[in-house]
Amino acid sequence: MKTKILSFAILAAGAFALTSCEDFLETSSKSKPDGDFVFSNMTTARAAMDGAYSEWHGAISSQIFGDGLYYALDMAGSDIMRHPEKYENQPLRHIPESFYTNGTAAANYDPVGYGKEAPNSPYSVLFSVIGKANAVTSAIEETAGFADMMAAATPTDLSQLYGEAVALRATAFRELIKYYGDVPYQSVMGEAALGLSPRDSIYDVLIADLQRVEPLMKPVGKDKRFFSQTYVDGLIGRLALEAGGYQTRRGDIRYVNGKGEALTFETIGEKNNDATYGRRSDWRDLYNIAKTSFQNAINHAGTASLVTSDPRSAANGRVFGNPYQYFFQQLHGDDAGYADESIYEEPFQQGASGNDPRSYSLGRPSAGGGSNNYPCKAYAQGRINPAFYYGVFDPKDMRRDVACAVTGSTGKGYEKLIPFTPGSTANGGGIACNKFDENRQTTVWTKNQRRSGINAPYMRMSEIYLGLAEAAAALGDDATAKNYLKVIRDRAFGGNGNIDAFIAKEGSLLKAVIDERGFEFAGEGDRRFTLIRTGLIAEKIREIKELTQKMIEGLQNNGYYTFENGNTISTYVWTKMVDAKATYGHRLTAQCPAGQENDPVLYPSWRGQNDDWEAYGLSYGDNTATNLAIKGLFTKLTEEEIAALEADGYTKTAWGEDIVKNAQEYYTYLFYQYDYTKAPIYLFPFSPNTMGTGGFTNGYGFVNNK
Repeated sequence: MKTKILSFAILAAGAFALTSCEDFLETSSKSKPDGDFVFSNMTTARAAMDGAYSEWHGAISSQIFGDGLYYALDMAGSDIMRHPEKYENQPLRHIPESFYTNGTAAANYDPVGYGKEAPNSPYSVLFSVIGKANAVTSAIEETAGFADMMAAATPTDLSQLYGEAVALRATAFRELIKYYGDVPYQSVMGEAALGLSPRDSIYDVLIADLQRVEPLMKPVGKDKRFFSQTYVDGLIGRLALEAGGYQTRRGDIRYVNGKGEALTFETIGEKNNDATYGRRSDWRDLYNIAKTSFQNAINHAGTASLVTSDPRSAANGRVFGNPYQYFFQQLHGDDAGYADESIYEEPFQQGASGNDPRSYSLGRPSAGGGSNNYPCKAYAQGRINPAFYYGVFDPKDMRRDVACAVTGSTGKGYEKLIPFTPGSTANGGGIACNKFDENRQTTVWTKNQRRSGINAPYMRMSEIYLGLAEAAAALGDDATAKNYLKVIRDRAFGGNGNIDAFIAKEGSLLKAVIDERGFEFAGEGDRRFTLIRTGLIAEKIREIKELTQKMIEGLQNNGYYTFENGNTISTYVWTKMVDAKATYGHRLTAQCPAGQENDPVLYPSWRGQNDDWEAYGLSYGDNTATNLAIKGLFTKLTEEEIAALEADGYTKTAWGEDIVKNAQEYYTYLFYQYDYTKAPIYLFPFSPNTMGTGGFTNGYGFVNNK
């Protein structure tokens, strides 16, 4: 039976009507372009695809991987990440973060306030991307040699281009499903986005479509701003894990697979606003697809490679030896380069107009102004839960300091401690993401904010390894799962990840893989949906809530709290500004040398300031004390130690005290009123215009009459 997409128009709550059932591979458009004319040579063909990529670039920068819904639905709201500002000041972000207050706030949430209306809504922008991709696929399908091209045994330039367009369409649909659930389906140019198609049928069609073009594509090459065979293999794996994972589904749609056959589900928890949380009963079939596809990505790696040893040599007194750190340092190079581990990077040109969000929205914060600063303002919306940083992240894990920043920048060339008081930039909000920092760019753009030119890594080899490990673990192939888990964990622990002890601590091999993914992608917005699709969201949120409560109680009662891993957080730390360049030969630190973990400037590592802000016009004058020395960050200081530090010029500085003062923000509003039982309402509502033009309504308890 041919693969099909079923489209449903939701007429009213609790009712549905079938509006179309069409063979996916036989869908036609009433008005297709003349493919032989448009694609008569590869120059015009590539130009057409570049137009589609341009549309995607706008979506990824401002809607789904930088700002937009990435702010509200990816970046925060997990056991790892949170938003920095007061709950009452950013309700349009905080309410979705907490699953709409366990679903009770869904009916009063205004989608226009944050998700905007057409043509600037994420929904509209993503369908615009799909339209551009469909224009390319439709034109190529009209060429005289299309059938021969698809039957060929080897890829051609045109089949590669066709595969890129199919991959772009699938990528945009993946993002739509992640944010909205069930959406209309379009596969050819000229179709209107009408009715809601069950997400499961869309997943099946996308996977089949990608499997069809995968053999006719080339592995990733030197230029990683284009989709490749490697990317398509990884994308199939992503889609298969998500399609076979847990999701919340509304109760007024008949869910079917890609053949139009009714699906059954394994559900957990209780209904919430007529929505259930579960996974397809045929999830093993999808996980087998994922396992095969991730292995294919490794086999078709092309120029992408998992870097397991740091190739950098010590320079200016700076020590390296951290391959994970090296990947992110590569992202800070100039525009022409790409990181070795990347499969696909969304490119951002330094100084170009538009929105370049990586360092601004998700990077190490800067309290600088919007222009002519060192570095310019970095808002830093993504922050790290302090209990996760202190109590969950292993102190010996070399990813911790790359992922998490306790200091930011003043914007005037100096380092500063980020307080736990609610706020943004480096003036508040607590521990931030440290993976994107304009201080460490090869060439820094100081003229204005949001122009850094730091690429966004959308897919990389570590995800492929961990995806393969996850699928294998879920299917009972422990040997494969442990093998790929070990590679990733050993890299983070200098060759000795002690994998058996880690699995025992986590309680199962599968949970170990999922938490390893959390450490690998900490601070990047991956964790929330990963926990949702694996069914672990309630367990992990309960754990971080309980750990946060213990931390706050310890700080209140004793002035400190010591976690099981040996880290201690105290109400105060002691800080001092020092001239790091004079002492160490550099301001911007890398890996802390072994045995120097007591050095208050070098540990925690990967911080400081740009070595040569003077080259960009900054004059320090006589005040060359640019780096912050911190004592008492992980240990409880004795009275004698404190006295000696103060005699040496250190100043008592509020730290955990501010968490206690803002306990409502750090504990109460952390998944506010979530009961760990009801289906998580994690999706975003359709706007009134979207519903009006699409002929459907909202589910999940969202409003329909605004």
